[in-house]
Amino acid sequence: MVCAGGSLGILIPPSIMLVSMGSYAEVSVGKIFFAAIVPGLSLSLGYIIYLMVVCHIHPDWGPAMSPEELAEMPLKKRITGSLINLIPPLILIFGVLGSIFGGIATPTEAAGIGALFSLILAIFYKQFSWKMLYESLIDTAKTTAMVFIILFGAAAFTGVFMSLDGDQIIADWVLSMGIGKWGAFAIMMVIMFLLGMFIDWLGIVMIVFPIFLPIMDTFGFDRLWLVAVSATLLQTCFMTPPFGFALFYVKGILPPSIKIQEVYRGVIPFIIIICIVTALCAVFPPLVTWLPSMLAS
Repeated sequence: MVCAGGSLGILIPPSIMLVSMGSYAEVSVGKIFFAAIVPGLSLSLGYIIYLMVVCHIHPDWGPAMSPEELAEMPLKKRITGSLINLIPPLILIFGVLGSIFGGIATPTEAAGIGALFSLILAIFYKQFSWKMLYESLIDTAKTTAMVFIILFGAAAFTGVFMSLDGDQIIADWVLSMGIGKWGAFAIMMVIMFLLGMFIDWLGIVMIVFPIFLPIMDTFGFDRLWLVAVSATLLQTCFMTPPFGFALFYVKGILPPSIKIQEVYRGVIPFIIIICIVTALCAVFPPLVTWLPSMLAS
């Protein structure tokens, strides 16, 4: 659940993945944010239902609070405390999203607003220190360097591939197969899923989008819908063996007695849920396009 819940954050606005995908697909980032809300909530609902069923079948996997714990913190007090704790993060989220949707700031500028709000929250919670700020800057530099290495490698591959007319060869091959628009869409999804076992979402976007977006345009697919469905499927790249980043993080905080194979088995149901939600969004496009269309009108 930690793997699935942590990976879900990349789909919920504001998300750097959605910003990057919107840039490559030349689709409004604001519309993509709205389009990703229903898939994100659907995944959350799927995870909750799965956990409820599993905990009902195996109560020892998710034991309930003891009567003593319930007596110490009544339900009303827990709800009130949770709502109060949610207020500062919600201010941060709405500050970032509101600046983008309101046309006040670009996604890059909104990121700066988010960083400023985060700094204010750290001061408010009395957790700010110059050491913490220094470590945050170092971590940011490391992450940025990693992203640029991925960008360089993916851009080099894509540039060479297209200079050799590889994109046209694949387009001609897909069109000559006679599998129709949904067959071509299925091939794109399968390739993205398989690549997610080995490389990060950013590399996948930079490799797959330049090749397959023109093909999808030929078949008349809506790019907004296509980006949202692709973003939903890319949740799996954090959890699919053998190189799912979330898997290694969770293994690092687990006791040594728990093997990585057990972590692999544990995420399989969540990967299935992601695939089901992706299929539903593909079969029923209004799940993705309804909210952006309603807000635009």
